[in-house]
Amino acid sequence: MSNSSSMTDFLLLAFTDTRELQLLHFWLFLGIYLTALLGNGLIITAIACDHRLHTPRYFFLLNLSLLDLGSISTTVPKAMANSLWDTGAISYAGCAAQLFLFVFFISAELHLLTVMAYDRYVAICKPLHYGTLLGSTACVHMAAASWASGFLYALLHTANTLSLPLCQDNAVDQFFCEIPQILKLSCSHSYLREVGLVMFSAFQFLGCFIFIVLSYVEIFRAVLRIPSEQGWHKAFSTCLPHLVVISLFFSTIHVCSPKPPSIFSPSLHLGGCVYSMVPLAVNALMYSMRNLQLKGAILKVIPWKCFNSDKIITSLHR
Repeated sequence: MSNSSSMTDFLLLAFTDTRELQLLHFWLFLGIYLTALLGNGLIITAIACDHRLHTPRYFFLLNLSLLDLGSISTTVPKAMANSLWDTGAISYAGCAAQLFLFVFFISAELHLLTVMAYDRYVAICKPLHYGTLLGSTACVHMAAASWASGFLYALLHTANTLSLPLCQDNAVDQFFCEIPQILKLSCSHSYLREVGLVMFSAFQFLGCFIFIVLSYVEIFRAVLRIPSEQGWHKAFSTCLPHLVVISLFFSTIHVCSPKPPSIFSPSLHLGGCVYSMVPLAVNALMYSMRNLQLKGAILKVIPWKCFNSDKIITSLHR
């Protein structure tokens, strides 16, 4: 029997014991990670460099891209290294860092998506008050509150989880360290404290979800009162990317949430959580597909030698 004070490392779940498949997983993860770095990096650079995009909507999008990059960088590089070097070892400090950072980025992203729903609500339902309700100071405060709430939430969960004595084993049934899997290693009944925190978190997630749903109910009611079809198209085009990102976010949270033993399959859970990396890589694409202004800004920051970016931008606006 060992405990958390004497445990120096953990063993993460391997995808497969076949070397060829391990290398396949490495290249798959590398492709997903590079897609996330490229897409989110271009959005961050474009918004930071183009003064036309210094608006609340794009300010929140920049923060979302930062959170996506942080979230995927917490888990994927270590999984890539383990697949490449045929190992599953992670240090105790590394596991603690993954616990904290993953919860931090995911929680902050949930709150930021809620703020972005409020931004769309004000823009469509209260356009005359948009500048007052979402001034630069208010936007900074709302973004800072999202990051701060994620930090406090992660700090509470990580401190509580790692304070529990661990005596079952050091094998984690996941390709990264997450709280439910670490709790399975506990030999103390004090894990009920974590259950209380999880219930509190569930109410917090539910509150954000209800706020988002109510915001979009009001948005759709306002859109249906718009007389012109062009107004409908413009309103829906600004809301559709956010709706897609929210749907992907909550669906992946559901897929990766702990399941009862009767329906729990380690391989299914593992595959579901691999799927959860995909939204972090494609969020940038979702927001830029139908946004000509953002596309134009992105093309300006790409140092293409063989293309005339000015002509491409002009053709996009036709």
